[in-house]
Amino acid sequence: MSIFEASDIVEIAVRIEENGANFYKFAEQLAKQEEAKKLFAFLATEEIAHKKIFEGIFAKMEKYSPPESYEGEYSSYLRDYVDSNIIFTKEAMDKELAKVKDTASALDFAIRRELDSILYYHEIKRFVPATQHATLDQIIEEERKHFSRLSAAKKQYCS
Repeated sequence: MSIFEASDIVEIAVRIEENGANFYKFAEQLAKQEEAKKLFAFLATEEIAHKKIFEGIFAKMEKYSPPESYEGEYSSYLRDYVDSNIIFTKEAMDKELAKVKDTASALDFAIRRELDSILYYHEIKRFVPATQHATLDQIIEEERKHFSRLSAAKKQYCS
C-alpha cells in the first residue's frame, strides 16, 4: 500500500520551492555586493519558476483526497511536514544563514539543498505506485537543472 500519491509529492515539491525562494530572497537582503544581490534575486526567480512547473504538473494529476476532520487538514499537514522536516526548514535556514557570510557560502548551502531535494525525490519513489514514477522523474530532472545552474553560478562568481 502506498503512503503517498505522486500528487502529494508534487504538492510537497511546490512547498520546497516556496521555501527555497524565501531563502534566496533572504540571502539577497544579506548580500552587500550588488553582483551578489542580483545573483540571489535570479535564484529566487528560478525557484518561483520551478514552483510554477510543479504547479502545472500538479494541475494535470489526479489528486489524492484522504478523509479529513476539516477542509484543508491534509494539505496543512503536508505543508507543516515540509516546513519542519524537509530541505529548506526554518531551523536549517536559521542555523545555516548564520554561517552565510558571502556568495560562496550561500551557493554552497543552496547546492546542498538541491542535492537533498534530488535524494528526497529518489527515496520517496518507493512510496508511490510505479505508474506515477514518471511524474517524480520530471521533478528530479527539474531539480538537476537547478543544481547545474547553481554549480555554474558558483564557478562564475566564486572562482
